[in-house]
Amino acid sequence: MDAIIKSAINKSISYPAYRELVKQFALEQATTGNEQTQAHVNFTKLNERRMKRWDKTLKVSESAKKRLEEFDGKITWLVITESWCGDAAHVLPALNKIAEITPNINYRVVLRDDNPKLMDAYLTNGNRAIPKVIIIDDTTGEVIATYGPRPSEAASYVKRFKAMNGQLTPEFKEDLQHWYNSNKGKNVIEDVTEILCRLQPSVCQ
Repeated sequence: MDAIIKSAINKSISYPAYRELVKQFALEQATTGNEQTQAHVNFTKLNERRMKRWDKTLKVSESAKKRLEEFDGKITWLVITESWCGDAAHVLPALNKIAEITPNINYRVVLRDDNPKLMDAYLTNGNRAIPKVIIIDDTTGEVIATYGPRPSEAASYVKRFKAMNGQLTPEFKEDLQHWYNSNKGKNVIEDVTEILCRLQPSVCQ
């Protein structure tokens, strides 16, 4: 196993522990990460409410559940995030719903700014974009796939907007949050189920 990956796994926490961490930061009017700004504090508080809602309400379809239950590969998801990240607040709870159905998935969370070498090994278009899921084969220790920072539909939505406008506007970011709210985690579940199908084709037969 790569030394950077191994070190990050050793420092990682479970999803429930991460949820407690975000909850505590929100209560303390604080935030994770190097950039200790009021904006990030406010986003942490907002994301705590988002994740609390998704943890209660997100549903996995019966067809996806059937596929997920058939996946028996032993893998680790090492998820890079920060409490202030809006995309992460929608993606991480959906990942947790999948991991709950698929017990062979070891779901671990690390903070981006505490793990710069890990983050820089898994950039997206040269950027430290989060959340980023690094999928590791527990048998070989090899990285076999990555996912993120956004689900496929949201990523296409962002790419089109940037191509037309150069950069994301506050109005677009608000629209993106509306998309997440209406999609209810379905695109994340579809994307990740497809990844698991590629890793174990029998799941999708």
